[in-house]
Formats: sequence, C-alpha cells, structure tokens
Amino acid sequence: MTINRSLLVLAAALLAGCGNTPPAPDWQLTAQSSVERFTNAYLTGNSRVEDADFKRARDALASTGQASMVLRAELTRCATRVAALVFENCAGFEQLAQDASPADRAYAAYLAGRATSADAALLPEQHRAAASATSDTAAAAAVQAITDPLSKLVASGVLMRAGKATPQTLSDAVDVASTQGWRRPLMAWLGVQVMRAQQAGDTAEAQRLQRRIDLATGKKS
Repeated sequence: MTINRSLLVLAAALLAGCGNTPPAPDWQLTAQSSVERFTNAYLTGNSRVEDADFKRARDALASTGQASMVLRAELTRCATRVAALVFENCAGFEQLAQDASPADRAYAAYLAGRATSADAALLPEQHRAAASATSDTAAAAAVQAITDPLSKLVASGVLMRAGKATPQTLSDAVDVASTQGWRRPLMAWLGVQVMRAQQAGDTAEAQRLQRRIDLATGKKS
C-alpha cells in the first residue's frame, strides 16, 4: 500500500463500476475521494480540511464492518506524518491492530522505523529494497531510486526516523516536496537542513535555507 495507492481495493472496485457491471456503491466513491483529499490537505498544511476528510473517509470505510479497510486509511494517514517528519505512534492503527493482516503489520513496523527482513518481503515493491538494505548507504541509495513522490518522502522519513538519512536524502526530500508544492514536509525537511548547517558552522547556508522557509511561510524579513 503505497501512500497514494493505499486503498487499491477501492480503486479496483471503482473500475468494476464501468461497463455492464452495476455502479460502485456510494461508500466506495466517498472513501476514495476523501482519502485523496485528506492526504493532499495534510501535505499542503490544511489541517482543518484534512481532519474533516479523514473522518469522512473513515466513516465510509467503517460502514462495511471490515477492519482491513479502516486500517489502510489509518496507515495512509500515519504515512503522511512520516513524510513530514512527524514521528508519533500510529494510534488509529494500534486500536485495530488485532485484526491487521501481516502486510499491514509489516507496513506499520516500517513506518515506525523497525521493519525486519521478514517485514520487508511484505512491503509494497518500492519500499522493499530500502527496508531490506544491509547498510545505511544501500538504504539511502534505494530510497533515492524511488520515483513516486509521496512514496519517496515516506521512505525518506523512515530513514530519518531510523537515523540513516544522508545529506542527499535530505536534499532529495526537499526537492520532491518543493516540486509538489507540499508545504508541510517542505518546512520539515528544510528545518533539518538548517539544523545540520548550523551544527556544521555554515552560517551562510543556514541563513539561505531559513530564507526559503520564510518565503514558503509568508514570513517577511
């Protein structure tokens, strides 16, 4: 379940609504659109919209009585936090964890930065190489090779959480967030770069990065 394909089951169901088959039920349409909206809202920094659309998606999924559906929405929400370097317990997942599949448990462990080699085999394909890497360098290279923007940010966040992020990891994450216009992760990753520049005594670089943060937040010099 990549971050932008976490409800693959729903997408398949939506496709089944085409042609001669009956139209998809309302809960599927509501859940699919709401997941997309709450994900984008969080990344662009609109917490109010994110909260409303997450509740709408969760309610639609819960109407099926299938924990697996709700779990994937919860994991998607937690993954957006990791992409923005907000490292906290995935409380919504934990409340339903007893009904989670092995793949869902593996993804939750991955987001927490503690995936095992066994977990790696159950992850979405684009995350397997990073999760199974035997060195920090190999893990960073695997993340660098990910092409999907949000998956790349999530994988970069996992590296950061595990203390394996390289300067290139940070640079790539900033570039992805900037290109996509995702203000929340952009601020987070630029903030890490500022801190590292300050620690290295590079005042000029720290000031340059801070100017980027100020520009993106609308702060006047």
